[in-house]
Amino acid sequence: MNSSGSTFTRDRSWRSRRLDPDRSLGLRLTLAAVAAILVLVPFALLALLVLGAWPPLLRLDAAVTDAFHGYAVGHPAWVRAMTVWTHVFGPGPLRVAAAVVVIWLLRRGARRLAVWVVATMVAGGLLGALLKLLVGRDRPDLLEPVARAAGYSFPSGHALTAALAAGVLLLVFLPFARGGAGRVALWTAAALLTVVTGLSRIALGVHWTSDVVGGWVLGAAVVAATAAGFTTWRPGAGHRPVRPLQEGVEPEVVEPGSEDRWA
Repeated sequence: MNSSGSTFTRDRSWRSRRLDPDRSLGLRLTLAAVAAILVLVPFALLALLVLGAWPPLLRLDAAVTDAFHGYAVGHPAWVRAMTVWTHVFGPGPLRVAAAVVVIWLLRRGARRLAVWVVATMVAGGLLGALLKLLVGRDRPDLLEPVARAAGYSFPSGHALTAALAAGVLLLVFLPFARGGAGRVALWTAAALLTVVTGLSRIALGVHWTSDVVGGWVLGAAVVAATAAGFTTWRPGAGHRPVRPLQEGVEPEVVEPGSEDRWA
């Protein structure tokens, strides 16, 4: 009896610790800060190199742009394909797609998750626009341009928005992936969206390579920071710890017994 009582007491103690959100809040906040800093450091270094006009970076940017532009001038079909891609997966359409996801989440009652999507897209967009003004980098000036774009160059808004949208795609829909094949499909779609959108900007000669890399890294930093922050906002009661990149930001959305909460 004493042994059973002791076991019961330990089990109750473990459950109370598990269900107490305050016990892990400090750790979660620390992890959120570390995640954001670790991803922001490479972006800050790249921005400093751009601002300082570091010669090796400028030479690399020019070499890649010249190679892509030389190919584009002789291949109109390639230019058309890249133009279609950059329009279809540009910031405007991706923001509309994110809005559709938000509406879908709200209809399911996933209000916190909908707010996370909005916060991620808005924060990333505002940061990108502000940094463009602060850095004030000019776009490539080519003799025979195959495309044109207005505004400053660093970071690439297309690359940034694609990275944000890819993060939303992964962290919202990973809980719904069935088996390894579903996860591979999601990761593949996110990678293609991010990489091809960024490369299309270089291929069309409207961005330097470092602009695109900067957009990717900034997008990853924003997603990492907001996803880590979101885990501190999740109700502690009955929720287990989350590994966002493996399980999404709200895996309980599809776990047994959660249908009523998200209906």
